[in-house]
Amino acid sequence: MAEKTPSFKAPSKNGDIIFGALVKLAALITLLLLGGIIVSLFISSLPSMEKFGFSFLWNKTWDVPNEQFGALVPIYGTIVTSIIALLIAVPVSFGISLFLTELAPNWLKRPLGIAIELLAAIPSIVYGMWGLFVFAPLFATYFQQPVGDVLSGIPIVGALFAGPGFGIGILAAGVILAIMIIPYIASVMRDVFEQTPVMMKESAYGIGCTTWEVIWRIVLPFTKNGVIGGIMLGLGRALGETMAVTFIIGNTYQLDSASLYMPGNSITSALANEFAEASSGLHTSALMELGLILFVITFIVLALSKLMILRLAKNEGR
Repeated sequence: MAEKTPSFKAPSKNGDIIFGALVKLAALITLLLLGGIIVSLFISSLPSMEKFGFSFLWNKTWDVPNEQFGALVPIYGTIVTSIIALLIAVPVSFGISLFLTELAPNWLKRPLGIAIELLAAIPSIVYGMWGLFVFAPLFATYFQQPVGDVLSGIPIVGALFAGPGFGIGILAAGVILAIMIIPYIASVMRDVFEQTPVMMKESAYGIGCTTWEVIWRIVLPFTKNGVIGGIMLGLGRALGETMAVTFIIGNTYQLDSASLYMPGNSITSALANEFAEASSGLHTSALMELGLILFVITFIVLALSKLMILRLAKNEGR
């Protein structure tokens, strides 16, 4: 008697159809939420746009009683503090990640990596309180005053470090932001550096390359997209930070000096300080326009980072 050949039933495609529909729905919901935020910010900003027009961007007056509003001071504070944070955080994060992946002994890699990642879990308000009550007095005494005495007489550069050291201000806010974004950038850089094939690095060492040459010619070219992504992640964190900046930046609408020691303001700190007490009308509309400007700045930064990655990929293929 011939053996009965087992029959196999073709798998149903219903599961794939349902899964595909759910994934598309999730993507659609995300786009709808993003579009809804943009539309709501734009509609709420219309009264301010109609009254001030494009002059809102370069007017530094912020007079609530007289309903005269300009966004120059918050925009300046947001951009400058973020740039300061990147100038400090990127080299430090680069050094931390390279030490953890290339130089640190095995017994130190894991605990040090965990300690750095734990810094990202500290709430921003804790950074702000620590910055105001602990960091600011030390910063004024041991950095602002000595550096100001040395550099204040130098043309151009001296203008950035002139004036009394209060411990708070744009420079102090940038330093606090740098401390906050270092864990994010360092963690991403460490993870992407670890993805470099070991054989590539061992081959470079085998032909006599130094550690720096391996890092510069092997690790960085292989992981440049991830490195740029980590930097952009940190920049996005710096642009959107609220409470820590509110504590330490000074919260004043003054732009009479180029000194980084002077108190200033940022878009996020202006929104945090005034939105709860803003009366409905032009004041609220101006604050909503600040939020829209911050959204545009973030979008431009992300778009430029994407273009940079695409250009690097294009040059790599030549």
